[in-house]
Amino acid sequence: MDLQKALETAYDKKLDLVLVSMNSNPKVCKIMDYGKFRFEQAKKEKEARKKSKGIETKEIRITPNIDTHDFEFKCKNAEKFLKDGNKVKITVRFRGREMNYVKLGENVLNKFMESLKDISNIEKKPLLEGKNMFIILSPKPSK
Repeated sequence: MDLQKALETAYDKKLDLVLVSMNSNPKVCKIMDYGKFRFEQAKKEKEARKKSKGIETKEIRITPNIDTHDFEFKCKNAEKFLKDGNKVKITVRFRGREMNYVKLGENVLNKFMESLKDISNIEKKPLLEGKNMFIILSPKPSK
């Protein structure tokens, strides 16, 4: 149908003439309520955003001279976070004279990496920033 007739039809029905496909020859238009159409699109986008899950970063803080039970407990928490699909940032905080024993903190982080290597990928190696040393572990993609 020609453009003028389509516009008249849309005006008579109190609807809008909306261009659907601009690249085709002839161009394709549709008679619809444009406000309602935009509302429905926004609703679909909002629903899609609601269903998508963002990745969070969970942080676990430890000290360089952590006891075995505490280590196992923190390791179990990290494992739970990784299985939930979150990244885990493990931070070793050095206080006072502990700054002289940075190697102890690095050993604890390496122990963490070793115990969680089957369910995680190392995103960031041990890195010292000020009085904190940290690593970031991300969950392994499921097969």
